[in-house]
Amino acid sequence: MSGHGYETGRLNLPFVGISTFGKRPYQPDWGAISADAAILGAPFDFGTQFRAGARFGPRSIREASTLFSFGHAGAYDHEDDATYLGPEVTIVDIGDADIVHTDTEKSHANIEAGVRAILKAGALPVVLGGDHSVNIPCIRAFADQGPIHILQIDAHLDFVDIRHGVKHGHGNPMRRAAESAHVTGITALGIRNVSSTAKDGYEAARAMGDDFLSVRQVRKLGVEGVMARIPAGARLYVTIDIDGFCPSIAPGTGTPSHGGFLYYEVLEILQQVAKRHEVVGMDLVEVAPDYDHSGSTAILAAQVLLNFLGFVFHARKAGG
Repeated sequence: MSGHGYETGRLNLPFVGISTFGKRPYQPDWGAISADAAILGAPFDFGTQFRAGARFGPRSIREASTLFSFGHAGAYDHEDDATYLGPEVTIVDIGDADIVHTDTEKSHANIEAGVRAILKAGALPVVLGGDHSVNIPCIRAFADQGPIHILQIDAHLDFVDIRHGVKHGHGNPMRRAAESAHVTGITALGIRNVSSTAKDGYEAARAMGDDFLSVRQVRKLGVEGVMARIPAGARLYVTIDIDGFCPSIAPGTGTPSHGGFLYYEVLEILQQVAKRHEVVGMDLVEVAPDYDHSGSTAILAAQVLLNFLGFVFHARKAGG
């Protein structure tokens, strides 16, 4: 037998067992969360304006994440000469917030309660959407957590105020965030082409502290130029809409928009964000797996989240 202990116990291949996020332990008791990070599913998609289906996002991301669950000793990256998400980083999956069909406010309240439970436990909230409206209760949960700045990766500005009485759909979250006293500003990357937000929404966004860049503008600036647009010292909440990526690599979403980011463009920004800022929470939304029978969209979502979590905790270790 190997002296490293790799031959003891179960092999536990990715396709074996229950699909929690990264095959991490399941903690159904929200009053007993004890971990560095906690995963919460928010399978809500009643806020969509085109193709529904993101209610199955959390389940698909969890299943895809098992692909990356080999790392009993962490994930070694030869480019960085670093081991990410080693055994010293504890992650639990607390399951899903309860969704009450057709009741946006009750469903959002349940999501907010989950995020608040994670914050109360001193863990980093990681929320799997669901459509982008689930960001609204996520940001509400931070109301007593001190000032935060939002980094948004998205094809759409999501700055609609009220449309036909709708205030909490997936076109509204950044407007609701900008109205919140604890949100100091928004940096939005990837905004492009025809958007769900009209011109007056863009004008309001600028006036309310939303700094937005298209994919082409981000590419022209480069990572360092983008980082200079994020206020120094800001505590960051990161919201990633999967349609911020190009539908050539992420077709499984309700409102795809061509010309999006490729994988490393986003990853390199997230790595620098983790090095330079305190990341206080994150969500990844709008994965609608039924539009992508290859499963690559969910794999992309899981890979981005696991790598970003690796960067965040590696930076905390280095800084601590």
